[in-house]
Amino acid sequence: MQAFNIKVNGSRYRIDADPAMPLLWALRDRLNLTGTKYGCGAGLCGACTVHQNGRAVRSCQITMAQADGKSFITIEGLSTKGTHPCQRAWLEEDVAQCGFCQPGMIMEAAALLRAHPSVSDAEIGQALDSHICRCGTYTKIRAAVHRAASAR
Repeated sequence: MQAFNIKVNGSRYRIDADPAMPLLWALRDRLNLTGTKYGCGAGLCGACTVHQNGRAVRSCQITMAQADGKSFITIEGLSTKGTHPCQRAWLEEDVAQCGFCQPGMIMEAAALLRAHPSVSDAEIGQALDSHICRCGTYTKIRAAVHRAASAR
């Protein structure tokens, strides 16, 4: 065990953990931020996506040793009241079915729109290509990203 200092959603935390423990488990099990989901554990599905310096990253692929001293935003920190344009667009487009993948999709879309406020279908497809929605709501997801872009 080792002590690690991370900043999550604007608050600083000291977490005692194995250096190899994924950030995902610190978020979920130590900080009780369960919006970040465990999907595959290999960085392939996108369910665990969070922001690091405004960039979408897979929290299952970042060890606590790598996370030490860094800042992260989870779905809970994107907007405390669920008013981020992506969160609103997801509701307005009725995207979620099971909802499991949606926090990761929303975090990826928010990072995309932060970097590129006006996006094409191709850019949305490229950004979300590595995210898996087992319910197949990709058409609604694309519509929600366009809606969020126009709401900014």
